[in-house]
Amino acid sequence: MEIKVLSSKLVKPAHDGGAGAAAPVPEYVPLSVFDRVAYQMPMTIFCFAAPAPSTADIQKGLVAALTRYRAFAGQLGEGPDGTPAVVLNDHGARLVEAAVLDADIADMAGEPTPELLKLHPYLELELEEVVVVQLTRFRCGSLTVGFTSNHVVADGHATSDFLVAWGRATRGLPPMDICPVYHREELFRPRSPPLLEYDHRTREYYRPDPPAKTSAVGYDAYGTRSIVIHKAHLTKDFIVALRAKASQGGVPFSRFETIVAHVWRAMTRARGLGNGDPRQASTIRISIDGRRRLGAAAPAGYFGNLVLWAFPRATVGDLLSQPLKHAAQVIHDEVARVADAAYFQSFVDFACSGAVEEEGLAPSSVLKDVLCPDMEVDSWLTFPFYELDFGTGRPSWLTPSYFTSEGTLYLAPSNVGDGSVDAFVHVFQHNLHAFKQCCYSMD
Repeated sequence: MEIKVLSSKLVKPAHDGGAGAAAPVPEYVPLSVFDRVAYQMPMTIFCFAAPAPSTADIQKGLVAALTRYRAFAGQLGEGPDGTPAVVLNDHGARLVEAAVLDADIADMAGEPTPELLKLHPYLELELEEVVVVQLTRFRCGSLTVGFTSNHVVADGHATSDFLVAWGRATRGLPPMDICPVYHREELFRPRSPPLLEYDHRTREYYRPDPPAKTSAVGYDAYGTRSIVIHKAHLTKDFIVALRAKASQGGVPFSRFETIVAHVWRAMTRARGLGNGDPRQASTIRISIDGRRRLGAAAPAGYFGNLVLWAFPRATVGDLLSQPLKHAAQVIHDEVARVADAAYFQSFVDFACSGAVEEEGLAPSSVLKDVLCPDMEVDSWLTFPFYELDFGTGRPSWLTPSYFTSEGTLYLAPSNVGDGSVDAFVHVFQHNLHAFKQCCYSMD
């Protein structure tokens, strides 16, 4: 597939007084303790079937959305006191227009391939923008919107608020009642004295090894090129049956808990971990949104990061010998432990205590080529991504981009819209056949 870039420009917010008006004086939003442990760039690709919305309409809506959500038109930098901050300087979001003359969108709708990387700008370059959008039109008339944002500025919850606002503005609808609220120093304050109720040194942080000890061991023979992304479509009926099986004789587990437990066991078996030490531990990293957990401490419309992680942990032997219910219970218990205001406040106390700087700790949110025997889960199941409507209807489908990390799992609602789920699983090519056998089986 050959991509032709037609244009690249900055789209800036609209200022009161029209195009000739002076830009507002820059404001500075200090990075919170949650922002400082966030991942970097997430990439999402939305597909719109023909007739697709016009570039002019999409750009007009983007201007309106950026005017309301200025952080996505700003830049990462420093505040007047030298601390890391989002600078609200209306630098703008980058909008790239591109065309594909030798392929139809149907060629992209199957299993994810490296071709997806052509649908957003090359991210090895140093980007000055917080948000980069690529509009790619195919010869069939369909459109993909490759949306890239810096996760340090906003998490998935906040980003989905922006996307919905962008769609509404494009359709000429009034903005939602809730305005974005940015971080300020009086939010998420540590207690005095701090109360460290949980271990954060080995969860949100880690102590980096000396450079000579950071190379991966045991997977060099395979290399990252042998990692593929399998799109497992889990139908509504299959999920209902899985939940019934996991919940036998107890409290029903959620759709999320059941699917993650099922994929965790399938990956453990497909990786061949059962052939080794059954006492070997496997851990899953699961994102937890703190908005509901923090209650009044998190203002409505908060635009930033409010995510920490749960780390369910089990032995390989238990994952393979115990029923699905066991893995689901491990996940349920750990998520319940972390999804609590006390845990989030303990993290704030630790992050502000000076221990991170004194002990040379670094955020554990580091992208790795290989996670085996562990996994990481990013769930989009509660994000209203399919409400991104530019006036011609909802997206036909959406997908994360093609950046491989063995053991990573993305969960997204299927475009079918009936409660089925698409699971994007990063797996070694030589384990793919075994994973498919396990993933689509109720055993």
